[in-house]
Amino acid sequence: MTRSITKHPLSAVLIGLSVLAGCGKSSRPTPPAAAHDCLARAMYFESNRSSRDGMIAVGSVVMNRVQSDLFPNTICGVVSQKNQFAPGVMSRKMDGRSAALARDAARAVYHGERHPHIANAKFFHAAGYQANYNNMHYVLTAGGNAFYEKRRPEKVSVPRPLPPTEGLTGQ
Repeated sequence: MTRSITKHPLSAVLIGLSVLAGCGKSSRPTPPAAAHDCLARAMYFESNRSSRDGMIAVGSVVMNRVQSDLFPNTICGVVSQKNQFAPGVMSRKMDGRSAALARDAARAVYHGERHPHIANAKFFHAAGYQANYNNMHYVLTAGGNAFYEKRRPEKVSVPRPLPPTEGLTGQ
């Protein structure tokens, strides 16, 4: 005998929960407003807040991570990943002119703009930081950060951060 779900609300709840259980790493995109906000937050808190190139480079790294199997597959998942971005990136307040610049840059990256020198880079650190690893191939320094790809040591041809470059992105 088949019972109606409407007669058994607990059944409806259990079915709903089982459907949602498979959604943890859903291929459904984050709603654009939330994705823009997460992207803008990463760009704002991780770059020199007056550098559009630095913001676009940070956004390009976020998008490279979204496309990688090694990171969450949504913008907000990448930006909120523990110990990957600035503390409070998802909760601190963004203020002033720099917040507007970050939002505009986030929209541009969300719609396909990338920094021309980022390529496949998925990592960056403060430009003044001296890392002692032999697998860091640097591709760009902008907005106060040095951007790099992780490579096998014998494939690294640029082992030190490059001089800062600005003015390569639109606007």
